[in-house]
Amino acid sequence: MDLSVVIPCYNEIESIPTLEERLIDVLVKLSDSEKIGQIPTKNIEVLLVDDGSQDGTYDALKSYFDAVQYENIEVRLVKHPTNLGVGAALRTGFSLAQGNIVVTSDSDGTYSFAEIPQLLTHLTADVSMVTASPYHPKGGIENVPGHRIFLSKGASLLYRILVKPEIHTYTALFRAYRRSMLNEVPFESSGFLSGTELMVNGMLMGHEVAEYPAILQSRIHGVSKARLFRIIKEHLAYQWRITKYRLGFSSIHEQYASVRRYQKA
Repeated sequence: MDLSVVIPCYNEIESIPTLEERLIDVLVKLSDSEKIGQIPTKNIEVLLVDDGSQDGTYDALKSYFDAVQYENIEVRLVKHPTNLGVGAALRTGFSLAQGNIVVTSDSDGTYSFAEIPQLLTHLTADVSMVTASPYHPKGGIENVPGHRIFLSKGASLLYRILVKPEIHTYTALFRAYRRSMLNEVPFESSGFLSGTELMVNGMLMGHEVAEYPAILQSRIHGVSKARLFRIIKEHLAYQWRITKYRLGFSSIHEQYASVRRYQKA
């Protein structure tokens, strides 16, 4: 398998028709092109992880994706019996993904699936991960509620101070990873912190991260599942761990239990 696409879904029944229409169209073109830069894209798998939805999302996924066979594209559906969080859904997807390159995305269309080819062009030989970056000077935001931008942009600003100023966005889910990074870099969070934790842990372990200036849009259907107070609390706790590490009060192995477990394994 050349490319895996992992998409967590939770109570997204209204988004499934748009997801199938827009995602598959892009992946068919990718498969037909067979290569983006130096990255093979002929054989593609899609892992749709239903994270314990209660609104019929899984049945909708089966209805829209099982009914059609796509040449060189394999669609796999996975269901959590209960809602475990977006981080848990990503871990499930990563554990099953077989591609050398793994793309992750929200299911709600906040980043255009049509941007996947451009995302992949930024995954050069020296880069382990590419993240969409609406806060990059060449990125942008369209019709997204102000409180969401305040939280996300504020968190990213603190990570820029603590980790790497050259990276502008630390909170996007729309990304491309090399399998080697996912095999090496663990993360503990099962919630919305998970993507940031995976990215920062990877950077602290020496992996190179690049940005793709992207447009963050308001979701097309449904409502956000983010719980702001919980997300703020998780980010602050994680940033405190990074701060202690940066100040030399502890080693990276003491601050990141997940990294320590990986090293022992």
